[in-house]
Amino acid sequence: MLDNLLKKAYISVYSNYNEKSKKHLIIMRLSRAFIPTLKETPADAVIPSHQLMIRSGMIKQLAAGIYSELPFEWKAALKAIGIVREEMNRIGGQELFLPILNPVDVWEETGRATDFGDEMFRLKDRKNHQMCLAPTHEEIICDIARTYIRSYRDLPQIWYQFQSKMRDEPRPRSGVLRARQFIMKDAYSLDVDEEGLDASYQLHAGAYRRMFDRCGLDFFEVGASSGLMGGTGSQEFMVESPHGEDHTARCDKCGYAANLEVASSKPPQIDDSAQDESQGDLERVATPEKRTIEEVSGFLKIAPERLIKTIIIMAGDEKPVMVLLSGDDELQEAKLLSALGETSRPAHPDEIKEIFGCEAGFLGPYKAPKMRIIADNRLKGASGRVTGANEDHYHITGVDEGRHFQPDSFEDLRTAKDGEGCPNCQGTLHVTNAIELGHIFKLGTKYSSSMGANILHENGKERPIVMGSYGIGIGRILACAIESNHDEFGIIWPENISPYDVILIGINLENDEKVQQKADSLYEQLQSEGFDVLFDDRNVRPGFKFKDADLLGIPYQVIVSPKSLEQGGVEVKVRLSGERTVINSDNLLNFLRGNHE
Repeated sequence: MLDNLLKKAYISVYSNYNEKSKKHLIIMRLSRAFIPTLKETPADAVIPSHQLMIRSGMIKQLAAGIYSELPFEWKAALKAIGIVREEMNRIGGQELFLPILNPVDVWEETGRATDFGDEMFRLKDRKNHQMCLAPTHEEIICDIARTYIRSYRDLPQIWYQFQSKMRDEPRPRSGVLRARQFIMKDAYSLDVDEEGLDASYQLHAGAYRRMFDRCGLDFFEVGASSGLMGGTGSQEFMVESPHGEDHTARCDKCGYAANLEVASSKPPQIDDSAQDESQGDLERVATPEKRTIEEVSGFLKIAPERLIKTIIIMAGDEKPVMVLLSGDDELQEAKLLSALGETSRPAHPDEIKEIFGCEAGFLGPYKAPKMRIIADNRLKGASGRVTGANEDHYHITGVDEGRHFQPDSFEDLRTAKDGEGCPNCQGTLHVTNAIELGHIFKLGTKYSSSMGANILHENGKERPIVMGSYGIGIGRILACAIESNHDEFGIIWPENISPYDVILIGINLENDEKVQQKADSLYEQLQSEGFDVLFDDRNVRPGFKFKDADLLGIPYQVIVSPKSLEQGGVEVKVRLSGERTVINSDNLLNFLRGNHE
């Protein structure tokens, strides 16, 4: 008896086998669904996607940057994963699944066990072996490749997976956008040479464009820094958002776009003509307690750009390097990393004092201790500038590049600014905030060389495999969709990744048999025709149902009420436009199909 009751409940509530389509369709009544919606916005959620993901019962925080993904969110995530998987398979990708628990010694082969620093979770197993939780999987791919890939005939290969990544973010924030555990689709291409890598890279770029189009995202592409990943180049796929953690520079005239980490610009020229008459005569001037660019420029009554900013960094070998910029510019660390070719850190105050004999606010290149000097391109030919005198409380005026100091190299080191000229045309750059959706990298032989992942080429010579790496954060797809598609009432889901196609709302179900019968029949009909339906059959006030429906953001609300039946049909609200229409129930399927398709 009990078994029969349970079986009946399961069939009526959770599933319906459609003989016509031979699909096992999920049936969900909101009275049974676990979607814990909230009326109030949590105090610690400050951006729309974080607020709405919590309010709509999508995620539950377990600890800082660690979230449980609840059924409503996971249903949307699976739809996004399905789209990503289809497009990866379309370009010949082969799906695998790699371990998240790794021995640290594999990461030590490439040096990234050190490079990742505190961002890598580390632990020991019961045999006291050093282990880590993988923040990404380039090393593991290389380990597989060096074991099984022997010849150029075995390539090209594209391998991909969906896997949790673990990164101990110093400041987890913005919900799933900056979490310590997250699901990523990461893919890896293995090629014989750079030409093959270029082809794989373009295959992935095309696949990413199709993925994000199908997910209903308004995205753009930018050149980007490769950072810890390394390699010869990379680009990011971004969604513009005032709450974005990245900054991008874009030109509306020619389409130039780059992450601010690598963006170039045409900065305004600095007029040195007024100083040319002095022929760079030096003068040591007292600047008591004036250390910053603002303090010194104000004290000497000169524009900030007439100062030379001096920054001391310690390169990977712990040797000091002097970095010079115009006083009104800010150093872009990603560009410095590219110029140095190795990681670095700011010199500590005690290290500066030991090297120069003075505090950091009074440094300059004139008669400085011997060290490597890297200057920003904007300082080429600079004359009559002001620098620190390498003596506490003194600066020097009239300093000329090439006469009083000579950089070892000039590089683009500065951060481009909003309103500066585009490097590619006569247009103007606009700096905006954006959220990173995906990032693709040309790794080259960075990992294969250090790990011995080599192949025999056609000429019989052994060479490293040429690699690419391609990542997408699944949670970021959902968060970006919400950031771009919401209003004051809640989420507005793009159709292809909405957890449900339709929310069916029954009004006065418990008291009106006609409404109950119509709602039940529509529920079964919509399911049988392939629509994913959430049926709000709860015994609550209509206003409560409507507010929840808007909050959840399902594309179509089909409302069955005594009033709609009197008018000859059901009411349909399109969540995106807010348009409400009473439609004869016989025409409902055509209406939904026409809009849905």
